[in-house]
Amino acid sequence: MQQIITEHRAAQPDLMTRFIEIYQQLDRDNLALLAQIYHPLIRFEDPAHRIEGLPALERYFAQLYAEILSCRFEIHQQMSDDDQAFVQWTMHFAHPRLAQGRMRTVAGITRLTFADGLIISHRDYFDLGEMLYEAVPLLGSAVRFVKARLGQ
Repeated sequence: MQQIITEHRAAQPDLMTRFIEIYQQLDRDNLALLAQIYHPLIRFEDPAHRIEGLPALERYFAQLYAEILSCRFEIHQQMSDDDQAFVQWTMHFAHPRLAQGRMRTVAGITRLTFADGLIISHRDYFDLGEMLYEAVPLLGSAVRFVKARLGQ
């Protein structure tokens, strides 16, 4: 048993390196790279979605990248141990229906857990209001007003 754990510890930094590399180059033309890092039974969650299984995740990303003008992840920091990791990031993206297609940024953190040398759980934490609602003309003004009032 100790040998398996030692191999897992040695392989896990390589998985994190590959995760970061893939997310920094991911686009609509290379979504097959997801199979290199995600377990077939992956569970992906963010404030708006819950996706089960690699085929469903690949379909989600295909739809996302078909609609988005551009998307780039800037990785700031990562921390990991034997069976989980946290990644701090900023996503820079442009969507034709948000903020008239102008580039936007959203900060977030991802928690990953591992099984069989792959990522089996991916949970993103970010402000959905910042990402979506603040970019909608009338709604955005209201959301920014409420956030400003809460900060006083």
